[in-house]
This record gives sequence, C-alpha cells and structure tokens, in this order.
Amino acid sequence: MTPAATTSAAILAVDGGNSKADVALVAADGRLLAAVHGPSISHQAMGLQPGMANLRELVANAAAEAGIAGGSRVAPIGSYCLAGADFAAEERMLHRTIAALGLTDETLVRNDTFAALRAGTDRPWGVALICGRGINGAAVGPDGRTARFDGLGPISGDWGGGRGIGTAALGAAVRARDGRGPRTVFERLVPEHFGLRTPAAVTRALYEERIDDTRLTELSPVVFDAAAQGDAVARGILTRLSTELVAMAGALIRRLRLTRLDPEVVLAGGVFRADDPTFYGEIEAGVRAVAPRARIVRLTAPPVLGAALIGLDRLSPTGATSPEVDARLRAALEAWRGTH
Repeated sequence: MTPAATTSAAILAVDGGNSKADVALVAADGRLLAAVHGPSISHQAMGLQPGMANLRELVANAAAEAGIAGGSRVAPIGSYCLAGADFAAEERMLHRTIAALGLTDETLVRNDTFAALRAGTDRPWGVALICGRGINGAAVGPDGRTARFDGLGPISGDWGGGRGIGTAALGAAVRARDGRGPRTVFERLVPEHFGLRTPAAVTRALYEERIDDTRLTELSPVVFDAAAQGDAVARGILTRLSTELVAMAGALIRRLRLTRLDPEVVLAGGVFRADDPTFYGEIEAGVRAVAPRARIVRLTAPPVLGAALIGLDRLSPTGATSPEVDARLRAALEAWRGTH
C-alpha cells in the first residue's frame, strides 16, 4: 500500500485473536491508510507483556506503512476487539494496559465477537453467530444494549464449532466400528484423514498425544462433504449444529427484544466457509421462527473492518458510519484480505 504521509489516521483498529492479529489505520473518510497482519496479541495465548510487545510492533509497522511520523500516538481513537475480553474485569484490565501504551487518546475494548458483528452489517446493531474452532454469539440492539455468551466451551454450556464437529465425527466413527452406533463413512474417512487405518487408532494417537487434539477441527470440511454425499450421521451432526446456532440466535434476539425488528444475523468463522444449502436453510428457518424479518448474512470481510467501523461510529454525530464511508473502507479491507 502506498504511504499516505499527508493524511492523518482517525482510527486505530485491532482485531486480536488467539492465533493472529490484524491492525488497520483508517482515515475519517474511510480511506485505508495501512493494514498489517501478524502474531497474536492475546494475553491468554501469549501472556500479557509479550502480547503488548506484539501489539506495539504491529502498530509501529502500520504507522510506518501509513507514513505517520514517529512517536507512540498514531490516532485519536483506538478500537480493540479482542479474544479473551470475556468478562468485565478482563475488559478493564486490557483497557488499562492498552491505554497506558499511549497509542491513542481514547481506547475502546470489546470482545472480538463484536468485530465480526459490525463487519457483517451496514449498521451498528444486529446479531453475530461465531463458528470457528469454537462457538459463540453476540448482539447489539438499536439502543446500544449488548448481549453475548461467555463462550468458554462445555463449562459454559456450549457445543459446536470445528472442534465439536470433529469430535462428533470421530466419536461416530468409533461407535460405528464397535457396534454402538449406525454405520457411517466416517469409519473410513476419519482415520484416512490422519493417515491411520482405524478410528480406534486415531483415538489412541490422540490419547498418546501423537496427534494434537486441535487437529480435530480439520474434520469439519470432511463432515460437510459426507453430508452432501448423503451420509445420515454426517447430516445429523450438522443438524445438531444448526439447532445450537438457532438456539443462540433466538436467545440473543429475545434478550434484546428484536423479535419484531429486522436484525441481520451475521455468520462468521471458518465453519461457515462450507457451502451446504440444507444447513443454512435450517439456520434461516429457525431464526425466522423467532424474528420473521431477520436476514442471514455470511461474513466476507475481515473482522478488523468491524473494529474500525466501531471506531468510526464513535466519530459520527448520528452514532452510525455513513454508507459512503462504510463502502469505501469495506472495499479496501476486502481487497487487502485477498492478498493475505
């Protein structure tokens, strides 16, 4: 990207996940001045101080790319959407720590689910369903009220995401082979994926830590492919997932009293890269049973766009970024994403 030395940044936008971080510097009119991709800044994944060191380096790289003069301050508003900002105490801790870096005059810290939500809508409210390695959901009402789930896995009542899908496929394969469950192509496909001969061999390799259990997420596309080929067990796993996603969306919609409105329900995360009309049809039908005017949107923009728009919303007298500014920045970041 060509440096924009004569243009000052209005927003420092950060989308910080547990495995990576994206940083963007954005002008008030929606021009993208710089965007960089780099390692995680998460206090959970990296530790607080190493995470902050990564953040400083990424911001410095973005400032250099944008042609912004040296010094710590790069923009008036910093908008951070971060994995690990799960509870109020964590948000306060992250706010204090990041504000102390002096990168911006004002610091906004939110859970990363809100970046996906804002990136998928052209207005500052709606519902987001996140289905990546794990599963989560968040919503913002027209009045600014928010709702979301803890998203901590089974201990907070969650099932789903790539990890849940993969574990279910392996379990189905094992049960089919030992007689506890119906026959399924997973008996062959699951061990084949890991270069092994039987489902039990996969279980043993996981138990002995010869296969990292995070690799179970790799089975998500296998499940979608098997369902498309007519495997009933695979279809059952996806129906279980769509039912869970509908339950999350319904709860968020009811909590914020959106049932009579027209919320956009944004689907974000790696699992939603799959194409399966039945799966998406189940989600749409379930959500519309709760909010008949709801619209399902699959996220195509990088979530850092959402962090930037949250900051730009803050600047707007109406509390919402104008369509022209939104469109300009959305196009730029979607193009940037295509190169990374």
